[in-house]
Amino acid sequence: MRIEQTILANLIFDEDYARRVLPFIQIEYFQDHTEQILFQEIDKFVTKYNGLPTKETLLIEINKKESVPEQTFKSLIEYIDQLSFEKKDPTWLTDNTEKFCQERAVYNAIMESINIIDGNSKTYNKEAIPSILAESLSVSFDNHIGHDFIENADDRYEFYNRVEDRIPFDIEYMNKITKGGLPNKTLNVLLAGTGVGKTLAMCHFAASNLLDGKNVLYITLEMAEERIAERIDSNLLNIPLDELQGFPKKIYDDKINRLKKKTTGKLIIKEFPTATVGSGHFRHLLNELSLKKNFRPDVVYIDYINLCTSSRLKYGSNVNSYTYIKSIAEELRGLAVEKNLPIISATQLNRTGFTNSDPGLEDTSESFALPATVDFMCALISTEEMEQLGQIMVKQLKNRYNDPSIHKRFVVGVDRAKMRLFNAEQSAQTNIVDDRPVMDKAEFGQRYDEEENMKWMTKKAARRDFSKLFNS
Repeated sequence: MRIEQTILANLIFDEDYARRVLPFIQIEYFQDHTEQILFQEIDKFVTKYNGLPTKETLLIEINKKESVPEQTFKSLIEYIDQLSFEKKDPTWLTDNTEKFCQERAVYNAIMESINIIDGNSKTYNKEAIPSILAESLSVSFDNHIGHDFIENADDRYEFYNRVEDRIPFDIEYMNKITKGGLPNKTLNVLLAGTGVGKTLAMCHFAASNLLDGKNVLYITLEMAEERIAERIDSNLLNIPLDELQGFPKKIYDDKINRLKKKTTGKLIIKEFPTATVGSGHFRHLLNELSLKKNFRPDVVYIDYINLCTSSRLKYGSNVNSYTYIKSIAEELRGLAVEKNLPIISATQLNRTGFTNSDPGLEDTSESFALPATVDFMCALISTEEMEQLGQIMVKQLKNRYNDPSIHKRFVVGVDRAKMRLFNAEQSAQTNIVDDRPVMDKAEFGQRYDEEENMKWMTKKAARRDFSKLFNS
């Protein structure tokens, strides 16, 4: 007996099996026209009456179909008459049905792709082939259709107490505000003005991840691969950036060899032209690295998000920047979920935020939809005073991992010569005013001073009025 006959017979006689597999079976999986009609009638009956049809019911329903040719009707009668039920192992039956669906889905996708290549498809173009094949490979009998709050209480408790895989920072306060690092399936963005240190911070974090034994993929759309590698070299090898040119080859090789012994991780840097690639290209790159180099990153850096393209929308075709950047952010977060890893990127401040020493979410350039989509966002702030002290202030803007009011602002040290961040002394954190609103566009500390002055003036006026009243 063919597997198709076994499936159709059990869809009629075995209700548990039918309810378990029917949602995943498509009519296209059956090649024989007779089997397609029979499956269609079974599916229609179950959907309408919430029960299984009998052989007699199917014959009556098929007899009502005037569009069925006489020869096909005879074939259906013979086919239904031959269907018989023999109890089989439920697990074996379900597994083989799933295998049948997977094989047929891949076969149909390949045939559809051939039609597209030959120019015979009226629905798809060649760019749709990867998604068609990917969809066919994802066919699976997933029984999870929701979390039962009462029945799954034990699973929920286990989740609460499970140690979650995270990508840690080497900066103390960054770990504090993220509860130990960045979790998988997340999109995280650094917000800063030009020249403040977005690339510096990402290169430093990538270098730290590498030393921690992680596999790191750094995608650059702004600078050449060699320039990113140069910054990471400066960080890891403890060599000032401007001294790498002309540095003695033997000493350089010795440092690289010592670095190899310190880590088991790998760092791949890939350059793409600006505004030419998006999540689809990154997905293809990840697949290629897996196949050709057996390299699967633990974390991905994209420098930076506004220079990506959308895989769904064409820029300039009646699409504004808000919608376009929103689409890019959603696609990248979807990629992070699909590949089960954190993605870290950056974005620019807008014109107002560039001159503001206390930027907020509203100072994000091009699209406010970006902070609405990301899981974690912080601003890097630099002033002339901080530059002299060798510091950068970090301000939390959005945080799904922890309460953003805890350590809302903190200071980290920066060594720009070696492209490196480091923990600032605790005394540097003591003078930070940490009770102002997150979305505060006032100059740094200005609103705090204004509020204190207003309180003092109010008290002074109250004392003056009371004195006049008393003297009268």
